Amino acid sequence: MPFTAPRAETCPKYQPMGLLRSAKLVMSAGSSKEDLDDIIDEICKDSSFTKTPLKLKSNFTSLTPERNSAVIQARGKKCCPVYLGGSASPSGIGTNISKRTCDQLRCTACDFRVSLFNDYIWDQSCDYLFFRNNMPELSKLRAKMIKKKGARAYACQCSWRSIDELTDLQTEQQLRWVCGKHGE
Repeated sequence: MPFTAPRAETCPKYQPMGLLRSAKLVMSAGSSKEDLDDIIDEICKDSSFTKTPLKLKSNFTSLTPERNSAVIQARGKKCCPVYLGGSASPSGIGTNISKRTCDQLRCTACDFRVSLFNDYIWDQSCDYLFFRNNMPELSKLRAKMIKKKGARAYACQCSWRSIDELTDLQTEQQLRWVCGKHGE
């Protein structure tokens, strides 16, 4: 059974592309290889096709050093497992071998980026409404921040933690924080 192209009247998208003549050629009962070659040539000569080449994205991940540190981060990589830690803990992509605190945390509950503050902890009087109303404005958050060397205060709009030492995020089950991928 020979190939039949859709009729141009029922498929208006063929008309602007100049394929009406091609469709008529294909619909004829005695189609031959030369007719198909003519159709292909006509389509290739059509000015409605762009002649710019497509740019393909490379899957290669480049490594770049973090400033003033020996930490190396790969583009688009996620921490596994995710670690929280005090200001003395190195930050970057955390793995079982390289235990680093994640600095690209995102909360899946409030869809907010988790802010972190080195050498601070949160005051005991902090509550949900305080963070909901004041994140991410540092000037407002400072009202309930206490200076503590070696600690790190973490917060999003719905959760907060003060951490002194390296902690696996899986042990903090009430937190809905995930690594939001590391960039350059």
